[in-house]
Amino acid sequence: MLVSGLIQLVAIAALLFVPAGSFHYWQAWVLLAVFAVSVWLPSVFIQLTKPDALQRRMRGGPTAEGRPVQKIVMAGLYLSLAAICVVGGLDHRFGWSTVPSTISVAGAVLFGLGLIVVVAVVVQNSYASTTVQVETGQQVVSTGLYGLVRHPMYTGNVLMLVGLPLAVGSYWALLFVVPGVLVLASRIHDEEKMLSAELDGYAEYTQRVRSRLVPYMW
Repeated sequence: MLVSGLIQLVAIAALLFVPAGSFHYWQAWVLLAVFAVSVWLPSVFIQLTKPDALQRRMRGGPTAEGRPVQKIVMAGLYLSLAAICVVGGLDHRFGWSTVPSTISVAGAVLFGLGLIVVVAVVVQNSYASTTVQVETGQQVVSTGLYGLVRHPMYTGNVLMLVGLPLAVGSYWALLFVVPGVLVLASRIHDEEKMLSAELDGYAEYTQRVRSRLVPYMW
């Protein structure tokens, strides 16, 4: 768990500092600190209380997906996140846009909030996974965050996508939020087809909770 978190942190740092061409990039340092605190501390708690849930979270990425469409979707999401970091670093180097410090801090807070929402989903739903699948014994969770939207983990992902460009101090990086949200919407569409067909009670759940991603909107 700790090694995986360290690898993620180093990868994000490389995507930011290499394009920036400098370590004098306070927005990047703040983002890395927020990532470390928001991921590592809750992960330790989950490892101690729900190790199976954490293991499901660690099996992620395009290669871990069993459905071909989800491999494409996850590749698109990872590329969007990487592009935001790279463009943010380039923006810092060449000064393409000027983001006020307060906006960058707010973006970092929004990014951290998105990570916390994802962790909260894992705590609430032990079957929450980074891959689209239905496991033996899995049941529909309809309370807590799942009472607001059907895919609260992806809601957390959207908060991260929106907060990340602002956190790294780049308005230009906001352009990559759109494809990121679109691939998440595609993932939800495919996932719901599978859940309705394979998970008992899910079709009835969709009738009770109408919003997929954003309450009262979609």
